[in-house]
Amino acid sequence: MRVADLDAIRIKLASPEDVLSWSYGEVTKPETINYRTQKPEKDGLFDEKIFGPEKDYECYCGKYKGIRHKGIVCDKCGVEVTKSQVRRERMGHIKLAAPVSHIWFLRGIPSRIGQVLDLPMSHLEKVIYFNAYIIIKADEAVKKSILEQIEKEYLQKLKAQKNLVKQKAEKEPIDKKKQKSDDKKKQDKEDKLDEKDLRLAKDRAKDEVLSLRPLKILSEVEYFDLSLKYGQCFEAGTGGEVLRKLFSEIDLKKKVIELRKEIEIASPINKRKILKRIKLFQGMEKAGIRPEWMFLTLLPILPPDLRPMVQLDGGRYASSDLNDLYRRVINRNNRLKYLLEIGAPEVIVRNEKRMLQEAVDALIDNGMRKGTMTQATTGGRRLLKSLADILKGKQGRFRQNLLGKRVDYSGRSVIVVGPELLLHQVGIPKKMALELFKPFVIKKILDQELAYNVRGASKLIEQETDDIWAILEEVVKGKVVLLNRAPTLHRLGIQAFKPILIEGEAIRVHPLVCKAFNADFDGDQMAVHLPLSNEAQEEALKIMLSSHNLLKPATGLPIVSPTQDIVLGCYWFTKLRAGAKGEGKIFGSPEEALLAHEFGQVDLNAEIKIPLAQIKGNEKLAKEKSTLFNTSVGQLIFNEALPDDFLFQSQVMNSKKIEELIREVIEKYGIEKTQPVLDKIKSTGFDGATRSGISWGMDDLQVPLEKPKMIEAAEKEISDLESLFQKGFLSRDEKYQKSVEVWQKTKSEIEKLVPKALPVNGSVFTIIDSGSRGSWAQPTQMAGMKGLVINPIGRII
Repeated sequence: MRVADLDAIRIKLASPEDVLSWSYGEVTKPETINYRTQKPEKDGLFDEKIFGPEKDYECYCGKYKGIRHKGIVCDKCGVEVTKSQVRRERMGHIKLAAPVSHIWFLRGIPSRIGQVLDLPMSHLEKVIYFNAYIIIKADEAVKKSILEQIEKEYLQKLKAQKNLVKQKAEKEPIDKKKQKSDDKKKQDKEDKLDEKDLRLAKDRAKDEVLSLRPLKILSEVEYFDLSLKYGQCFEAGTGGEVLRKLFSEIDLKKKVIELRKEIEIASPINKRKILKRIKLFQGMEKAGIRPEWMFLTLLPILPPDLRPMVQLDGGRYASSDLNDLYRRVINRNNRLKYLLEIGAPEVIVRNEKRMLQEAVDALIDNGMRKGTMTQATTGGRRLLKSLADILKGKQGRFRQNLLGKRVDYSGRSVIVVGPELLLHQVGIPKKMALELFKPFVIKKILDQELAYNVRGASKLIEQETDDIWAILEEVVKGKVVLLNRAPTLHRLGIQAFKPILIEGEAIRVHPLVCKAFNADFDGDQMAVHLPLSNEAQEEALKIMLSSHNLLKPATGLPIVSPTQDIVLGCYWFTKLRAGAKGEGKIFGSPEEALLAHEFGQVDLNAEIKIPLAQIKGNEKLAKEKSTLFNTSVGQLIFNEALPDDFLFQSQVMNSKKIEELIREVIEKYGIEKTQPVLDKIKSTGFDGATRSGISWGMDDLQVPLEKPKMIEAAEKEISDLESLFQKGFLSRDEKYQKSVEVWQKTKSEIEKLVPKALPVNGSVFTIIDSGSRGSWAQPTQMAGMKGLVINPIGRII
């Protein structure tokens, strides 16, 4: 069967008939391979008669060999002469001596078996594992006669008791009858107590009989007690066999009609439960599933090549855990069959049935079982990997092999910053690109007749000649690649970029896309994927290109705002410094001012004046009376990055201002025209950060001059509090609270002084005030005071 032949796949419960139709034979022995002949054992878990030949077109006994005998079933060994590949497809089965429940439908949330019977999972578990009994049916007519009998018996005993008292009184002499009044009262009290006990015993017996209704769960003690008393009016049982019988009697259509009537009079809490049951029954009816299929009578066996045994160097075998689990099921099943045949005592049979149930549970889902889980017999405490473990989780068949396949035309490497890149570009190492685009390069080589076949072209690629790099450059033009960083938590975790070939072995990423990928350059890795078809390339270019994805899908706000060095550079360019060289000079145009700066006549941060008419976006500024505009060379350089008709930015650009600016640009010009602006801001920012030469050293931190006095004052307050505590004016808690208040007040005062103590044009102030990195908390702790801290138990110390 090919995947192309399938329209859809549906997973549903299999009936015993389905299991039998899949099977090529019954496995009755737990043996796998004969260690003397190295061949599969007959009727065992690897039997060639059931699962097919181990060697292509060769039967077990060797009578038929070769493809000419294809399709013949050997009359001697019973093996069909065919390909050994069938051992990956052919299934077997085990006929279970007693029905067992499927653990998924019992222990799953919600428990489907529990939903069908409307009983708690914990109660049903006791029944399935032979620790409790469930009433299958109760005879109402017999119950009625028993209730009448109880009433009759009660009246008889009451009458007999009264007669006994009467006779006792008559036999006593007349003089003794004249006993004291308190003795008579005592006797009357005893008689009443006896009557009350009889009535209580009658009520208890009636309640016991009335409680005997179908689906009631009884403990072992209750069952044996009630079966001795009222065994004729009810039938109960234990184990999966009994539940399967109950399930087989369910009429799904009838059950849905009953529940719909029930929901009309049900309370709001019960309505929800009933609706879930209706949904379950309707779903089962629609899918053509019977409830009793949740209990297995035939257990399918996986094809042997999907649970292989591999011979190791020392002659030993490494086997799949499934073989161990199947072996346990077969051993217990065979033992149960034998016990049933010889008519073993009920206690022994029940114990074996429970062990069979546990063996099947371990095979289906070893991790779902309560208590001890089945461990490997080869030593150690390793849990055996069940069928569910093979399918579920990160290492399971679905996520690891079906969804998480290794992908061709992909690569992975560490990322480094690429400040020279444009927003839609990514730097791909040449060697990685050559491997990614290999088929396209081979085609180009063949087209240019540099080689005459694929093998020759591959050899040329291995030699890495100049022609190959030229062809690679040509092939890469116009293509896009997808860049992905795990974990991909939102759609911007995968974006398209135009590749630029670079030297080295690391992928170069534009600094502004880091926020979308949540990436940094401390060793992060990213994967590159190449869309192959023209349609995929076009789709990636139109929809996934990074320059088209500037907004965060969750909020609609820009996700590409500059950070760190870029912010620092922009801040440094736009900040004015008092007393700088050239301050107060007037220039005829921005170009003149820039030229003066190049010749060293004006500092970048000096405040200068320029005619208002020369400033871009001056329509809004023209309202001002002055014809001269105050700015700086740095601000002129920064504004060159903005569109020509955008309002001139004469404010100091910190991180928040830059974010607002980008939002305005996107709103005014759209995403298409914003990309070049972002790249210009990035370049300007890096240029400014480089020119500023800002770095942070311990010498840059200034301790506030007032700090020692403030600490001294705080310590005096603490000593005063201690004195008051010693004299008994303060409790321990009050002293603690007031001490905390003193230090918190002192820290907040020092916190205000630290920024004032630092030079405004110093590196520490610049880095924090610009919003490029850190906050005032760091210099406060370094130059001010550490302050109060919390100990491991959450107490301020």
